[in-house]
Amino acid sequence: MYDDDWLRQLCGQVGELDAGALGDALQRQDRLTKPRGALGELERVSAQLAGISGLCPPPAPARPVVVVFAGDHGVHAQGVSPWPQEVTAQMLATVLAGGAAVSVLADEVGAELWVVDVGVSADLDPHPQLRDCKVANGTRDLSAEPAMTIEQAMSALAVGAELAVELAEDGNDLLVTGDMGIANTTPSAALIAALTGSAAAEVTGRGTGIDDETWRTKVGVVERALAMHHVDRAHPLEAAAAVGGLEHLALAGFILGGASVRVPVLLDGVISGSAALLAQALAPGAIDFCIAGHRSAEPGHAIALEWLGLTPLLDLGMRLGEGSGALLALPVVRSAARLLQDMATFDSAGVTDKAAPATG
Repeated sequence: MYDDDWLRQLCGQVGELDAGALGDALQRQDRLTKPRGALGELERVSAQLAGISGLCPPPAPARPVVVVFAGDHGVHAQGVSPWPQEVTAQMLATVLAGGAAVSVLADEVGAELWVVDVGVSADLDPHPQLRDCKVANGTRDLSAEPAMTIEQAMSALAVGAELAVELAEDGNDLLVTGDMGIANTTPSAALIAALTGSAAAEVTGRGTGIDDETWRTKVGVVERALAMHHVDRAHPLEAAAAVGGLEHLALAGFILGGASVRVPVLLDGVISGSAALLAQALAPGAIDFCIAGHRSAEPGHAIALEWLGLTPLLDLGMRLGEGSGALLALPVVRSAARLLQDMATFDSAGVTDKAAPATG
């Protein structure tokens, strides 16, 4: 049984970045054979990896794993998506068969791939890469009643947190967030609005490519849900239970679990962004262990990233989800660590530092 004590213990295990390793990394960046700051965001990422690992230079991620948390949503009944709900299960079968974007990209970058059923309305066929952690057969309609109970929200958090710890114990050294669920950008928009105070129209996007009429319907659904449940950032778990999705809760737990065992978490798009907001609200230090892989075309994601203080590594106009954007950014993260490891310093290469004081 998961309760407030369990959640406090989990959040209490989220520590701080190692200040010594972080400082050493920043100093080493300034001694590499390049103008200071010339590697831009790569310098920040390498220093962050050092702070997470406690080592300078930090190891480059060698065993990444992407986890696709999946769930269905009762709000689908409000006409917020043109896709039928059974597409969630069908797309998960495609992921497991190797035919989805996340499958192809995971193979391309050498990432282990798992699918976790935390709330799909259908029963999925067994598969070696599938974990059945179903909390419920989808959520309820968030525009008419709370999407889930507090107990279900806590259970979904635990699914993600416990899996993150397990994967880290198995030797995975970078956790990549993925998601799947028809209509899941509606609870994402509601969750981002609830946790940032933004207006529904500002954070609600077109998801799978809805038309103007459907977008207006979607905005109205989010507005009604926010008004009905009186959600606010001061009560993040209650807000998430009221307007979130089971995969959003599991992703938040995944982030908290990764942070608790000091493993970096590479975030995908708007679904992951809303989950990161929840993780930060529960344990503010958790966001220091997160790297934003890319900026989604969904408007709510830009707002979430700004609120979290995260700079995305890529901006390719993507809005697919699944973990696709984060996987594309994985080589950038590896490169940041390798550059700090393997580039020569001015001293070791015998190169004169332009900023060094003249002698003699």
